[in-house]
Amino acid sequence: MSLIAPAVPAQAESLLDPYAALRWRLELVDQQGLPREATASTLRLKAGVKAGPWHGFTAQVEGEAVARVGPERYNDTLNGLTGFPVVADPADHLLNQAHIGWSDKAVGSVSVGRQAVNLDNQRWVGSVGWRQNDQTLDIARAEVTALKGVTLGYGHAWRVNRVFGPRSPQGIWRDTDIHLLRATAEVKPLGTLVGYGWLLDIPGAPASSSATFGGRLTGRQPVGGATLLYTAEVARQSDRGSNPRDFALTYLLLEPGIAAGPVTAKLGYERLDGNGQAAVQTPLATLHAFNGWADKFLTTPPDGLRDLYLDLAVAPKAPGVPKGLALRAVLHDFRSTNRNRPYGREFDVQIGAPVGKKFSLLAKAALYEARGFATDTAKFWLQAEAAF
Repeated sequence: MSLIAPAVPAQAESLLDPYAALRWRLELVDQQGLPREATASTLRLKAGVKAGPWHGFTAQVEGEAVARVGPERYNDTLNGLTGFPVVADPADHLLNQAHIGWSDKAVGSVSVGRQAVNLDNQRWVGSVGWRQNDQTLDIARAEVTALKGVTLGYGHAWRVNRVFGPRSPQGIWRDTDIHLLRATAEVKPLGTLVGYGWLLDIPGAPASSSATFGGRLTGRQPVGGATLLYTAEVARQSDRGSNPRDFALTYLLLEPGIAAGPVTAKLGYERLDGNGQAAVQTPLATLHAFNGWADKFLTTPPDGLRDLYLDLAVAPKAPGVPKGLALRAVLHDFRSTNRNRPYGREFDVQIGAPVGKKFSLLAKAALYEARGFATDTAKFWLQAEAAF
């Protein structure tokens, strides 16, 4: 029997795009109120193949494996080590994505299967790319190009595969009835206008069931030698489906900024209202990207959350400075929206850079100072990635 595979025609070979990526991360956590500090060293392998396009058709299959590298000195949410802070990266291996689709630039696109879905800034729907295991949706999606610059989209998801993995009791939300409605329009010279409706009925997490309708505007305008940046968003969220509470609450985001040379500065005001019993929740979001990297507000407190923040990013370009080097610092002040009580403050900082075309390095830290909510927490990360 020959061990040499038959030659693949050049045309078929070009339709297949295999890929792989490795990511190692060290996460250190010191959390007041817990007797031990966490040290989590984990390695993720993600590998798959993309097929197409062929007459508009595409497909993707992707597997993911997460392994612990070194001592087990952290609470991964499954190992029972509750004396350590949580680092939600349990070891596992799973089918991460498997979907097929069709698209035409003039008409739109359709897809069905397990997918990583990221909409807008991922405040409402995201794949939680920071954690080692992605959040994915079993979903059917369609987008239609209604007019030039106008897109209408709809998705129905019946299962949410969460970052905790399938072995966790909360790792999979089954039998969900999730409808994602979204329309985008390019409004020149103002910017991009998005209208949306997120209808969530999640039997496995009834308090996360809700109906949210809102709008979002993002844009930029030249001002002298700089660029004015702006984002404004408002939404109204109410209970839906299996949610046991009765509420109607407001979400608000205002984020003006300015970019000049290598520096971008933004001043943000984000408000997730609460009434003491219920609060605006975003259970499908990439939550780590919002309200501080210490992850103290993954669930909005019943009294709501007001986050006033200053976000400063620098991408220096000078002789001797590594190409692509990026620095970022964010300062948060957190308060409740109900009764305006102080929660705490947080300072976040990170530095990262690519190393050649296939590698990247990142160092990152978060320091949360409690002033009425949760406990003082310090986190530090080192990360290295390679993509092939």
